[in-house]
Amino acid sequence: MRLAPEALLWDVDGTLAETELDGHRLAFNRAMAEAGLPFHWDPSTYLPLLRVTGGRERMAVFLEQQEGRRPSDERLDALQRSKQAHYSQLVAAGEIQLRPGVLRLMAAAAAAGLPQAIVTTSGRSAVQALLERQLPDHRDWLAFWLCGEDVSAKKPDPQGYQLALERLGCAAEGVLALEDSGHGVTAAHRAGLTVLATRSASSSHEPASHFAAAAALLDGLGDPDVPCQVLRGPACPEGQITLSYLQRLFPGG
Repeated sequence: MRLAPEALLWDVDGTLAETELDGHRLAFNRAMAEAGLPFHWDPSTYLPLLRVTGGRERMAVFLEQQEGRRPSDERLDALQRSKQAHYSQLVAAGEIQLRPGVLRLMAAAAAAGLPQAIVTTSGRSAVQALLERQLPDHRDWLAFWLCGEDVSAKKPDPQGYQLALERLGCAAEGVLALEDSGHGVTAAHRAGLTVLATRSASSSHEPASHFAAAAALLDGLGDPDVPCQVLRGPACPEGQITLSYLQRLFPGG
């Protein structure tokens, strides 16, 4: 019988790269300025808004709070298109990099023949922009992407992960999800997956209780020059998350 993990499911925002504060937030600000809106999201404003999953949903909640009524779908669609264009420009300019250890671990999993896929609340265009720029081997390494457009309920709902398991043809108990937020950990756990959580800049403010369902909580995946720190879970003396470390997160590992 094959040792777990049998597959890896990757979140995108905050997990693959620090996209929220340095990417999506800036793109939202540029879209609002372009539309003539008098709003600017600094980090202290944006971080609480991350409780709302999905960029379009986040904008809808914010504008309703500010203006006293929900914006029309047409207005939200226009703002979202503008935001996506600005985000793609930021990625194309190299403003957003993969987090340490992501490329190394994904390459190791691919070399070992492990199926890998994306499960994210982010839009497909944003995912494509990031992968095309920062992960040129993604077509060989990632079997599919499940994005915000592919589900009717976003994280913390487990729907995305449940759909991914169906497409993989794998039992939940053999699959590992890599997440960075409480919503993501909750979604993966509800789908029956083992979860490795790596705190990001955008989730650093979340209480530890949000990550209680994760098998391990770290500050990153680690690289030779950027070792990771285990905040909770099995020790990692080498400072880099490896496939053998992932095996230890499963029963009998």
